[in-house]
Amino acid sequence: MQTFVKILALSLLVVVVLAGSAQARTVNGCAIKAKTNCARQDLHGADLHGAVLHHSVLHHINLRYADLRGADLRYADLREADLHGADLTGANLRGAKLQYYTAPKGTGATRQTPSCAPACNGANLSYATLTNAVLTFAGLESANLSYATLTGTDFNGAILQSANLSYATLTNANLFKADLNGAIMNFATLTGANVNGALFEGATGCSTVTPTIPC
Repeated sequence: MQTFVKILALSLLVVVVLAGSAQARTVNGCAIKAKTNCARQDLHGADLHGAVLHHSVLHHINLRYADLRGADLRYADLREADLHGADLTGANLRGAKLQYYTAPKGTGATRQTPSCAPACNGANLSYATLTNAVLTFAGLESANLSYATLTGTDFNGAILQSANLSYATLTNANLFKADLNGAIMNFATLTGANVNGALFEGATGCSTVTPTIPC
């Protein structure tokens, strides 16, 4: 009897696992699941609200105007992804790769120097978690980063002109030579942040930043 119960329980477990696998939906050829590989796919305007895509290969992917609210993108490879106008409200990009793409050794491919990596101009990243994310030289002009958690994020050389950083946490972030001209800085926290060489001309709310920075 015990053997029969064990076999029945195991069978039910297999059914549950298979059912879960079957639920992984496909959008324009991309299987929406953790550790997926959708490099260079076109998901322009896709509804990926709450998608679980952690540890996925998503470099060079087109996510322009995609709905990524609450998406789990931890440690995903998003190098040179196009996130222009995408909505990443509440998304988790902890440890995500968002810098320039370097071709693997031995491929003979020539490394290109894009205008930005990634293209996040106008993206909605409010309340997003980008702890330790690499956004070096990223194009984030007019992006909404209000209330975002940007602890330890690397913004070296990033373009943040007119970006909204109100109430953002930038503790220990690297803003070396970042362009924050015209940025909205109301009540942002920059404790321990590296702002050497950063540009703040025309930025607003600097008097409320902790610690206060010259603008």
